[in-house]
Amino acid sequence: MGRFSVTVFCGASFGGDETYKNAALALGAGLADRGMRLVFGGGNVGLMGTTAGAVLESGGEAVGIIPDFLRQKEVEYHGLTELIVTDSMHTRKRRLFALGDAFVVMPGGLGTFDETIEILTWKQLGQHAKPIILVDVLGWAQNFVRMIEETIARGFARPEVRGLFEVVDSVAAVLDRLEEIRG
Repeated sequence: MGRFSVTVFCGASFGGDETYKNAALALGAGLADRGMRLVFGGGNVGLMGTTAGAVLESGGEAVGIIPDFLRQKEVEYHGLTELIVTDSMHTRKRRLFALGDAFVVMPGGLGTFDETIEILTWKQLGQHAKPIILVDVLGWAQNFVRMIEETIARGFARPEVRGLFEVVDSVAAVLDRLEEIRG
């Protein structure tokens, strides 16, 4: 059995509060301390780069997956355990999925929402049964949950959709949950 890998979706920016950056630092260090490998978008920017940096500084492994056209825009993270360069965003998302044993969603923007919705959709369609955990830093996940609830209320999704993901209130809680999942 290989190393337990956690695919993290998070912002390529820092957000408007230092708490987000601190959460990314804690997540990265926590993954490394537990011997879990980080799989992420490969950029050296925002929360994404902060999480990877904390993993590496704590002696852990970080695998970045970045499409060629974003290598300069997101400033690829040099010095990773492994950097995989893809031909498209779609290929990037397939690799992020394939390499992860679980998915952690930290605060982020449209890209984070895109990745999260796609991985939830794949789970709904029976393409995987991997855990998806949203970390509710400063209430960030609440609007996402409200969107899901509104979608259910309007009849566009079944109530079972609620079971596709879980929400935890802190980095400590997600690290504990990942330990449970890993067994």
